Amino acid sequence: MQQSEDEGQAEMQAWMDWAQGVGAALVDMGTPLGGSTVVSADGRADVASTAVGYSILEAHDLDAAAAMMEGHPHLGVGTIHIHETLAVPGM
Repeated sequence: MQQSEDEGQAEMQAWMDWAQGVGAALVDMGTPLGGSTVVSADGRADVASTAVGYSILEAHDLDAAAAMMEGHPHLGVGTIHIHETLAVPGM
């Protein structure tokens, strides 16, 4: 998507405003994502993905993480998927 420098700065400011509101719970701001590929025992294939970026948050549960999405800039253009991480047995 083409945007002017002013539009880009406004978008980044919206991100910074959201991040400031989330505070220390934002463990990793993340990064935008590019192309994707799927790897299987049969090889690999390039695939379309709806994931366009990620961030890592620390929250007590999914409800708390969902509440942190209030004011997130992406909600103006799409949806956000929240994934819970699980403990690895023995680690």
